[in-house]
Amino acid sequence: MTVAACQPAPAPTTASTPTPAPTSTPTSAPTSTLASTSTLAPTSTPVSTSTSTSVSTPTPVPTFTPAPLPDSVKLRLVAEGFASPVGLVPSLDGTGRLFVVDQAGIIWVLTAAGNRLGEPFLDLRSRMVSLNQAYDERGLLGLAFHPSYRDNGRLFVYYSAPLRNGGPQGWNHTSHISEFGVVPGDANKADPASERVILQVDQPQSNHNAGTIVFGPDGYLYIPLGDGGAANDVGLGHPPMGNGQDTSTLLGSILRIDIDAGEPYGIPEDNPFVGKEGRDEIFAFGFRNPFRISFDMGGSHELFAADVGQNLWEEVDIVTMGANYGWNIKEGAHFFDPQNPGRSPATGPDVDASGQPLLDPIIEYGRGEAGGLGTAVIGGYVYRGSAIAGLQGAYVFGDFSASGARADGRLFLATRPAEADAMWPMKELGVATAANGRLGAFLRAFGQDADGELYVLTADVPGPQGATGKIYRIVP
Repeated sequence: MTVAACQPAPAPTTASTPTPAPTSTPTSAPTSTLASTSTLAPTSTPVSTSTSTSVSTPTPVPTFTPAPLPDSVKLRLVAEGFASPVGLVPSLDGTGRLFVVDQAGIIWVLTAAGNRLGEPFLDLRSRMVSLNQAYDERGLLGLAFHPSYRDNGRLFVYYSAPLRNGGPQGWNHTSHISEFGVVPGDANKADPASERVILQVDQPQSNHNAGTIVFGPDGYLYIPLGDGGAANDVGLGHPPMGNGQDTSTLLGSILRIDIDAGEPYGIPEDNPFVGKEGRDEIFAFGFRNPFRISFDMGGSHELFAADVGQNLWEEVDIVTMGANYGWNIKEGAHFFDPQNPGRSPATGPDVDASGQPLLDPIIEYGRGEAGGLGTAVIGGYVYRGSAIAGLQGAYVFGDFSASGARADGRLFLATRPAEADAMWPMKELGVATAANGRLGAFLRAFGQDADGELYVLTADVPGPQGATGKIYRIVP
């Protein structure tokens, strides 16, 4: 193991969050259509003319000028009346429906016109652990539709259940990854009786559960898990090295499983710990709380993970197979001392206990009101829509709030640098309709529809209560 001053490492290249149900009246989405904007090609090709005495001239190659990055965007209200919307997922079955994951325990359907159906798609409140309405990181946290959902009606959810019988004494709850099917003949209803629990993960504390689950372009299910909670990756349920660095546990890792093979699931044969010491399900490790993950719809389909920091730094990573992202040896690109988390050590190890390098993030920013930009990074998506040309290829993300006691979420964007080993430059993306350019609410999540357009999910309170949750579409 070597000791070195903390320096940014080369960025990785490619990848091979029980309350009453909302009762307010849903708001219909606007009916206007956004115009498609393109800067990629001319509408016609120049035709070369010649005579018997002229020399043919090569057809000019079009030059492309990328649209400038926007300083601000507008938000168009799509739906409201949720408790704590933490996910927005397109069905990808051609219906144009969007499914809202409410942390309080309900999945709602939004029609293609933006209307919320009166009955839930799925209600899991009776199966979940009781939530703290003031603030909680447990609840109904994720939804993913099978890649062949149009044909098989299979869907997968991630939620917090009471600690299972026989679970470790003193631990808090058990996370469930469960499969459900739709009610035959009713595409707007999942069958609660169809639940098949495919994975249970015991959690020592209530926080750091991670959240989003998503199918990758390879057809496998990716599941982000936090380090088990508390703080600094120490205490009950945390080994001396921390769960983030312990590959004998699923905690602190992003998992990759095959839900179409084996019982209750299969392991992709190229997962990095197959046949080696460590859990076969692990795809990458060294995470604190990778609350939001997403695959780029375009490009090389990279996997982005926003990992919430401890005291000083928030980070976003591009996740590659088998890589170690440093927690709790590092926080962001900086060395970390669990015994003194408020100060980054000047030096520390640049490899883990096995000699594997610790990968630094592609994006980081300071946290806390004293010079920081927020309190918890909320991962988003690479923009692949057509409504805002200047956002094309930019990673749009944000922060929960500048303060946990004040609704002050904000939006950011980051762009790929010219230098492969550099961090992505980021800037604040203003909200044009707000006096201070910020959300005026707690940012809970982002969503992306089948066309690549982005949505912002907010609530006026930090916990899973009431009906202040709103969903907006990002528009020019």
